[in-house]
Amino acid sequence: MALNDDDIALAGRLADAARTVIRPYFRAEHGLETKADDSPVTRADREAEAAMRRLIIAERPMDAIIGEEEGVREGSSGRSWVLDPIDGTRAFIAGRPIFGTLIALIEDGWPILGVIDQPILGERWLGATGRPTTLNGKPARTRACRALDQALLATTSPALFTDDQLHAFEHLDARVRSTVLGGDCYNYACLASGHLDIVVEAELKLHDFAALVPVVEGAGGRMCDWSGDPLHGDSKGEVIAAGDAARIDDILEALACRGH
Repeated sequence: MALNDDDIALAGRLADAARTVIRPYFRAEHGLETKADDSPVTRADREAEAAMRRLIIAERPMDAIIGEEEGVREGSSGRSWVLDPIDGTRAFIAGRPIFGTLIALIEDGWPILGVIDQPILGERWLGATGRPTTLNGKPARTRACRALDQALLATTSPALFTDDQLHAFEHLDARVRSTVLGGDCYNYACLASGHLDIVVEAELKLHDFAALVPVVEGAGGRMCDWSGDPLHGDSKGEVIAAGDAARIDDILEALACRGH
């Protein structure tokens, strides 16, 4: 089933629905709780996902839904909507507008549409297979990076890496021009708009990375795992995003030293 304008329009309505829920909770009482895995969750997370799920069930009842907060709703179409209502909940509860709502459409396990929506700043990146990525309707493009020693690298937190992943990341960190910490999905949006060169993460779930792939690649970048393979529904969550695809081999070489 080919991606069409109706899919893109629905993704926009999903992002609108999540924005409507999230904005009143920002820098306000949000009902913070701690989940079983010790990660934070708020009413904004839960209510925003519920609002998006209602829309999908009403408009695409045969599609599956994979959500961070409510789990999996099975479907029969071969398509799944993958939802992360607030990627970067820690930033949200700290009053920092560098979190985002992630919405992906995957078909037979492959991401074909992605949205990164920042509801407070009113920024929305949309990527779709075969189409250029846009930021609020205008083209977004990655930038060229001639060498790793000119690259600006980002990751959310080194504390999220295992010991061998951290060892590998440190080798990459030593070869780039500078590294910034924090940002969650917003890093990938900044990369798609040409403000960052590389983002490297690990231990991500499908709802953390599925939406990022069409956004980054539609802007001229490339995403893959730490082995250089494309990201899909069964990827284990080691993620590389490069604004300049020519730097992928350099990044992989730097990361290959894990455990050495």
